[in-house]
Amino acid sequence: MPSRKLFLLLSLGVVACAPSGQDQESESGATASAEGAAAGDWQTLFDGTGLAQFNPIGDANWEIVDGAVRATSGNGFLVSVASYTDFDLELEFWVTPDANSGVFLRCMNPLEISAMSCYEANIYDQRPDPKFRTGAIVDVASPTHELHTGGRWNSYAITLDGSHLQLTLNDVPVVDVEDTKLTNGPLALQYGAGTVMFRNVRIRPR
Repeated sequence: MPSRKLFLLLSLGVVACAPSGQDQESESGATASAEGAAAGDWQTLFDGTGLAQFNPIGDANWEIVDGAVRATSGNGFLVSVASYTDFDLELEFWVTPDANSGVFLRCMNPLEISAMSCYEANIYDQRPDPKFRTGAIVDVASPTHELHTGGRWNSYAITLDGSHLQLTLNDVPVVDVEDTKLTNGPLALQYGAGTVMFRNVRIRPR
């Protein structure tokens, strides 16, 4: 049988080791929580002062005016520097009734933006075929409501979560659909016709 002294020494050794393991578990948990918080944080892509988060392609005459980025001629896109998979996106847009614009998502090629290589949340009140007018995801889902956006500020709230795609226009849900065609890529803001302005663009990766 071990002596009383040896028994006490062994007990102290076990107690001394316990906090070390607990500290490691605590540190690991703190790191995981920090990473989770970062993934769920809103990130500002355009705050009205600069376009550092975007690369322009095409010849649209983008300029910053009164806290918004505006284009009135040419044809082109502002393509995000970063790529995204699953996210919540919020922005505001102002267009004339004759405008042709859109928000392009999960684009396959940042140099070739189209409704075939991206999901396009359309902004086009006067689209000749109204099936995929403003509020639609072009060639994927028609809007459940016909909302007119010309001559006023409007809001888009967009969620892409795996194959689940949701659009809300001016607080009205307009698209809720499943589609697996595209999984990752930059987003892009379009100028095609009329006068188009964007402001308060922010994203929250999931």
